[in-house]
Amino acid sequence: MHNIYQELPSHLPAECIQVLLSQSTVRIERIISQGHSTPAGEWYNQNENEWVIVLQGSGVIEYENGETMTLNTGDYVYLPAHLKHRVASTIENEYTVWLAIFWV
Repeated sequence: MHNIYQELPSHLPAECIQVLLSQSTVRIERIISQGHSTPAGEWYNQNENEWVIVLQGSGVIEYENGETMTLNTGDYVYLPAHLKHRVASTIENEYTVWLAIFWV
């Protein structure tokens, strides 16, 4: 048995992505951020659909059209395949723990 809030890194120089489950058509990841963001000018343009929830902390998702969405603890969003998006920011003084589910 595992706990999503345990084994958080003590130092986080880069965003931490841990694959919790991977099958042929689905992948579940725990993503841990602390003040991290997608580099300026870079966009996720995934072949997979993504559903992501913030379990702790806060993050801002930016879409290619300039719209932004702030996700706080408990907030979730569905990102269809090929919807260009990026993480504009995450809170700096605590960990943001995301749970992301990807599928085709």
